[in-house]
Amino acid sequence: MSKHEIPIKCLIIDDEISYANVLAKRMRLRGIEATPVYGGREAIQLLKKESFHVALLDLKMDDMDGIEVLKMFRIIEPMMRVVILTGHGGKAEADLSIENGAYDYLVKPCDFEKVVSTIKRASIL
Repeated sequence: MSKHEIPIKCLIIDDEISYANVLAKRMRLRGIEATPVYGGREAIQLLKKESFHVALLDLKMDDMDGIEVLKMFRIIEPMMRVVILTGHGGKAEADLSIENGAYDYLVKPCDFEKVVSTIKRASIL
């Protein structure tokens, strides 16, 4: 990244705290400004105060369903791209995510390079 490029700001929403933290740390090493939060409600509150280019969103969280979070994101920050990154999904969940405005759908465990390339692709649209 050149010194004139704006870094990609990525919001990571996953209730697996250690997973979200490791993912954020690895992204920061790649020049992506990654902010982990550990639930849907926390993500919605943060998005009301701060903007992000891309969000990585888990579908199954303790506090809130990922599709509901996605719907709220579309209202609060309609230009932000949302990539679903979940370990609990199939074709029906993927289709529902895309229908509700998700940019892409990735299944855990997912190759880190694929996650990074998807974030980069989503952020330039």
